[in-house]
Amino acid sequence: MRIYVPVTLEELATAVVSRNATRWDLGARPAHAVTAALVAALPDEDTEGHEYAAFLMAADDSLALVAAGDGAPLRVVLSLDVPDDAVEVGGPTDGAPSGVTVTRDLPGVRVEAVHADEPEAAADVLAVLAAVDADDDEALGEAVERVTDRDLLWYDPSEVHAVPRP
Repeated sequence: MRIYVPVTLEELATAVVSRNATRWDLGARPAHAVTAALVAALPDEDTEGHEYAAFLMAADDSLALVAAGDGAPLRVVLSLDVPDDAVEVGGPTDGAPSGVTVTRDLPGVRVEAVHADEPEAAADVLAVLAAVDADDDEALGEAVERVTDRDLLWYDPSEVHAVPRP
C-alpha cells in the first residue's frame, strides 16, 4: 500500500542512502493513503486525484508536526510502499478520509519519493506558528492559506540528505 507520511526535516536525517535505494525506519504512527472513505468523499476524482488528495492531507499534518516541535519550519512528506497488513484505516488524523495508522515498526522501508517545502516557505510556516501563539484566527487563516498555496517540491529518494533547509 502506498502511504504518505508527514515528517519533519529532522526525521530525514535517519534515512540511509545506498546505490540501490533509500531506506527509512518507519515506526507506528499516523499517515495518509487512498482509502475507501477518501474515494467515497471524492467520487469524481481518478486514482491520481485520490493520491494527490491523500498527499495534501499528509502535508497538512506535517504542518501540525512542525507546530508541535522546534525543528526547521518546513513541511515534509515521504511516499512509502508498505505491506497492507501493517496499516489500519483511521486513527489520529482528525477524521481525514485518508487517515490511516501504521500499526507496527517497519525497519528499512524503501523511500519512493521525498516532498518538501522550498526554504522560502519557512517565513509563511513561521507566520502560521506566530498566529497560533497569538490566538489570532484571522492571521492564522491567511498564513495557512499562504502555506497551502505552495506546492511541495519533489526530491528523488537519493537526495534525501540534500533537501535544502532555511
